[in-house]
Amino acid sequence: MSATELHQAEERSAREAASGSRDKRAYVQAMFSNIAPRYDLLNHLLSFNVDRRWRRCAIRQLHWDRAPSGLYLDLCAGTLDVAAELSGQRGFAGRVVGADFAEPMLREGKDKARGRAVYPVTADALTLPLPERSCSGAIVAFGVRNLADLDGGLREVHRVLEPGGRYVILEFTTPPSPLIRAVYHAYFHQLLPRIGGWISGNRGAYWYLPESVAHFPAAVELAERMREAGFADVSWTSMSLGIAAIHVGTKR
Repeated sequence: MSATELHQAEERSAREAASGSRDKRAYVQAMFSNIAPRYDLLNHLLSFNVDRRWRRCAIRQLHWDRAPSGLYLDLCAGTLDVAAELSGQRGFAGRVVGADFAEPMLREGKDKARGRAVYPVTADALTLPLPERSCSGAIVAFGVRNLADLDGGLREVHRVLEPGGRYVILEFTTPPSPLIRAVYHAYFHQLLPRIGGWISGNRGAYWYLPESVAHFPAAVELAERMREAGFADVSWTSMSLGIAAIHVGTKR
């Protein structure tokens, strides 16, 4: 197989996984396990470090000070950026479970958790090893679009939250402005796969990223699906000209 044919096959596999027409769970798990060593570097590089600010904003929306000694869930935790940031907040006295089904990602983030009340757990977001009503809050940053069953994942978080607990979702969206959207698509679909593939050695992973965003529900639809899963007071805030959004819902 030539290099061109290989790249075409990688792009096709990424598109099929993002659309859900192949085994998305297995593809995503293998993909993140493969790129784990370069994940943090590429996250910060490809987002121009804006991802750090987005995560801090999402954590503020968690309103963890409602229950500072509670148990919190960092879903699709990856290399534990959110878990470490949350556990280090002034006044935070609780614990954070960082759940991800790609164990190599958790292993890459182990140094961030050292000395903090962060507990990495290899677990699927659709079948969390947590009792009902055990979590004071839950947060997911750039992971919910990777679930093989979005609605099932929303219901599972609702199950483990205690009444009054918030679920915060930070995720990429498609900018509403035609001009911003054109620049965004050019970067996401042309430049990002090349840079990400070159640095990580996995071109398919960075074809999957824009495809997964393209197939993910728009912000209004995601809010409605949160309501259908049982969340109340659902709202969302656009970030950085519509490149990302923070959704918040509460369990009643």
